[in-house]
Amino acid sequence: MRYEAAFLSVDEQARVHETSLRILADVGIRVHGDVALPLLAQAGAEVDTEGGLVKLPPSLVETALATAPRSFVLGARNPAHDYAVPSPVTRFAMDGTAAFTRDFVTGERRYGTRQDIVDAMRVFGSCDLTVMGWPPVAANDRPVATRPLHEFAAMLTSTSKHGQHELHRRNQAPYLGAIISALAGGEDRARERHEASLIYCPVAPLVHDGPMLDAYLDLGAWDVPVCVLPMPVPGTTGPASLLGNIALANAEALSSLVVFQLARPGRPIMYGSAVGSMDFRTGAFLAGTPEMGIQSAALTTMGRFYGLPTMGAGCATDAHDTGPEACIEKLITMLPSVSAGADIVVGYGELDGDQTLVLEQILVDNELAHLVLRMVEGVDARDGAELYEDVAEIGPGGNFLALQATRKAARSGEFYEPALIGRASYDAW
Repeated sequence: MRYEAAFLSVDEQARVHETSLRILADVGIRVHGDVALPLLAQAGAEVDTEGGLVKLPPSLVETALATAPRSFVLGARNPAHDYAVPSPVTRFAMDGTAAFTRDFVTGERRYGTRQDIVDAMRVFGSCDLTVMGWPPVAANDRPVATRPLHEFAAMLTSTSKHGQHELHRRNQAPYLGAIISALAGGEDRARERHEASLIYCPVAPLVHDGPMLDAYLDLGAWDVPVCVLPMPVPGTTGPASLLGNIALANAEALSSLVVFQLARPGRPIMYGSAVGSMDFRTGAFLAGTPEMGIQSAALTTMGRFYGLPTMGAGCATDAHDTGPEACIEKLITMLPSVSAGADIVVGYGELDGDQTLVLEQILVDNELAHLVLRMVEGVDARDGAELYEDVAEIGPGGNFLALQATRKAARSGEFYEPALIGRASYDAW
């Protein structure tokens, strides 16, 4: 029996949805750029063309939800790694674009480079639970104007799994189209295979960045999937309650969905989130907190409420080094989204509030993911799993060590054997 957790009740899901619709209709969103405003005005939104303020009627949200596909495949350069969403199981992805890396050879904490992306993808590719790569660091050794393209290319050419990243400017879009078309073997195959996708982060609260949005709308011609990833933080860029922040993030996700579906109905969209919390003593952003995990799971629940494929942040930590704090925080931020049924959880490989890549941590995080998945898989309750006959055969005072079922159990998935955790006796250790 699979373990599932409800982080929002049915009534609370409806409450978040209604609050989000009210935000979009009465408060509105601010939309920059050249492409989206005319589309929204033509569709019936109330648009202030000078200030960019847009108020969305609920009917536009309903139309967008109706045209968004409920399932699609995130293709991979090796088709064996294709990943269909929604998925009956959760799988995992790299974290992305940290400023720093801890050099594997020297131990130095330094700015990331293009080569670090390549190296990390090699480690990432060896992990059995990963399905999607992000460039784990910014390529600080490449020019700012073209840096996302270098990061995209380094990632896509260094992994056989699906790749996801972002662009910053509209003039970068044709080059990314050329990259994904070349790797897929032509424009038609790129549209069919969906081997790369985009991360789209609205600017909290309730703002859409013009250059990024225009670039993403242009890439609709290649039918590139988009994962919408709102990131408000309670008390800073979001209201200072978990429920209020969840409703705001949901409003940002819905407004993004409207724009992308108006521009190209049927374009594949994932409902994601990457919220955090604030250290009220310092104002610093925190990623490795219970509140982060709760919000990610609640927003996964909202994505499922709408019937959309879901992705959430998790496996996050604010620890500055590997060790107990990192493992504790990664576990408590991973478990909620997995137990809520997220299709993908992002977070492998990084420390320090997602700002430092550590290659060894990628492998540790894969082990943590195995432990979390084992917990969520729960109890095997198939017919006969009670093993009543074994109990009757052994009776009071015996032991079950020599029975066939015990031998089978040693090689079954019900008792997970970790790869990185030592269970030898103290003397053997």
